[in-house]
Amino acid sequence: MDARVPDVEIGPATQADAAAVVALWGEAGLTRPWNDPDRDFADALVTATSTVLVARAPGDLAAGEDRAVVGSVLAGFDGHRGWLYYLAVAPEARGQGLGRELVVTAEAWLAGQGAPKVQLMVRHENADVQAFYAALGYEDANCVVLGRRF
Repeated sequence: MDARVPDVEIGPATQADAAAVVALWGEAGLTRPWNDPDRDFADALVTATSTVLVARAPGDLAAGEDRAVVGSVLAGFDGHRGWLYYLAVAPEARGQGLGRELVVTAEAWLAGQGAPKVQLMVRHENADVQAFYAALGYEDANCVVLGRRF
């Protein structure tokens, strides 16, 4: 693993981050037509048991640039377990430990909410992401996720 992205800060997102975060989720291939990522983002910010964490890289303050969003994760606690969604790192910031830092930060947030465990869903065909989470200690929960749309 390369050195960490210099001067990256991880903290809670604000509504002003919505467009950048949702664009990052789209670029990472995390969105689907049947889910509204704008609504997912907005709902996470107004629900006490969820949050969106963002990683910000330094901007060129002399040029008036804000810190750019280079990573994000949505975390939620359902009262029984914590869940991670939408973990994404910008292509230029990958391979530097930022994804791991986002997961660790989200896990700490969920532990603070009282979550005794954390779960997430990975698409069957996404072997690279499965390997990423396995390296962080996540294991196949040996269950099938069922769903129904209204």
